[in-house]
Amino acid sequence: MTAFRHEFHPTSLREYDIRGIVGKTLSGADAFAIGRCFGSIVARGGGKKVAVGYDGRLSSPELEAQLVAGLVACGLEVARIGCGPTPMLYYAAYSLSADGAVMVTGSHNPPDYNGFKMMLGKKPFFGSQIQEIGRMAAAGEVVPEASGSSTSVDVSEDYVARLLKDYDGGDRALKVVWDPGNGSGAEITKRLVAKLPGEHTVINGEIDGNFPNHHPDPTVLKNLQQIIAEVKAKGADLGIAFDGDADRIGAVDGEGNMLFGDQLLVVLARDVLKNHPGGTIIADVKASQVLFDEVAKAGGTPLMWKTGHSLIKAKMAETKSPLAGEMSGHIFFNDKWYGFDDAPYSAIRLLGIVARASESLAQMRDALPKVINTPELRFDCPDERKFGVIQEVKGRLAASGANVQDVDGVRVLTEDGWWLLRASNTQAVLVARAEAKTEEGLERLKALLAEQVTASGLAVPDFSGENAGH
Repeated sequence: MTAFRHEFHPTSLREYDIRGIVGKTLSGADAFAIGRCFGSIVARGGGKKVAVGYDGRLSSPELEAQLVAGLVACGLEVARIGCGPTPMLYYAAYSLSADGAVMVTGSHNPPDYNGFKMMLGKKPFFGSQIQEIGRMAAAGEVVPEASGSSTSVDVSEDYVARLLKDYDGGDRALKVVWDPGNGSGAEITKRLVAKLPGEHTVINGEIDGNFPNHHPDPTVLKNLQQIIAEVKAKGADLGIAFDGDADRIGAVDGEGNMLFGDQLLVVLARDVLKNHPGGTIIADVKASQVLFDEVAKAGGTPLMWKTGHSLIKAKMAETKSPLAGEMSGHIFFNDKWYGFDDAPYSAIRLLGIVARASESLAQMRDALPKVINTPELRFDCPDERKFGVIQEVKGRLAASGANVQDVDGVRVLTEDGWWLLRASNTQAVLVARAEAKTEEGLERLKALLAEQVTASGLAVPDFSGENAGH
């Protein structure tokens, strides 16, 4: 028997997942190595069972097969739930009492990408744990080869039934358009809507790893043009869109306006806080000040936290928060649910709110305080430099007496509003954003941000993209 050793491509081991371009930076051998190393971690911790799922990408079945082979070689029992959304795998980890779970998914990336998201026990597996997989593979530090087993398990019926259990909209017949974006949530979406009251239209409802209709990222307006047109044509109450593996949600009101992740969170938070007065509602540092203010107005305790779904999940567990969300459309319910990001579940809760409300989703959106903000701006900065730049900026701001929130990078508050500069955890970029009450105020915030970036010797980011009303 040959000793196991493996080297991953240096770019594939990320902060929250393992990800790469299939055939270039990610291969079947990588999938086997992930199974062998992650399986060894589970086995050494006394675990026996791992749940595995995969998305609709063309490369996913082969990567899943290699992953399973690696897990079985660790002597583990593997429950294969097949093709479906990432949250269905998370659900399986709970319902099957698995000791770990691995999802083969490229999420919202282009078709030639793929990757792996992991859970150890009921917790996200990320950061230094992912780096440890690389170290173990290079050193060959795995459990001795053994003969495990794999079984196909269909949890989809249970998952759909559990989603429907929390629908609280009564019999009101809403008119809804759904766009799973040809992603792995497509089949579940069709089965879900068949059992909901109202009139439902599903577009792009076939799983197709080529994503022939649009890129599967529902937080980008151009990817919502199809659903916006359909909502208007049908006179629908709202539209709901999912990303490639249905762990992120996008929403459109009956007038065809996109709701940003933080606006959606306001609508959901007001409802959740009725049963959790004073509850902590978590959002990432990119969220609008409107969200934090509205949560406080609704009797909640707003908490700003670091961007990154794994980091948010960990903070939720620590603070016993009933609800959290990110600008990227990851929404996490601990209220009645399991605390993981689940777009179909978030959709069910949103539909219940709209069905029970006297006003429409469009009216709820229109009633929010108006602010103007930049889109998320990303600009190149080498990995070895990006965190240093943030420290330099932080130092200069402290010396100037600026009002700074530094939970993740720097978020600087002024009378005009706020600006943000943070280092991406996943790319060699700095991320910036600004929000103000007026156009003039936004220009002043952009100038302050540009001044700090220039002082650290970087080119000023291009602010020419249109500002968005919010």
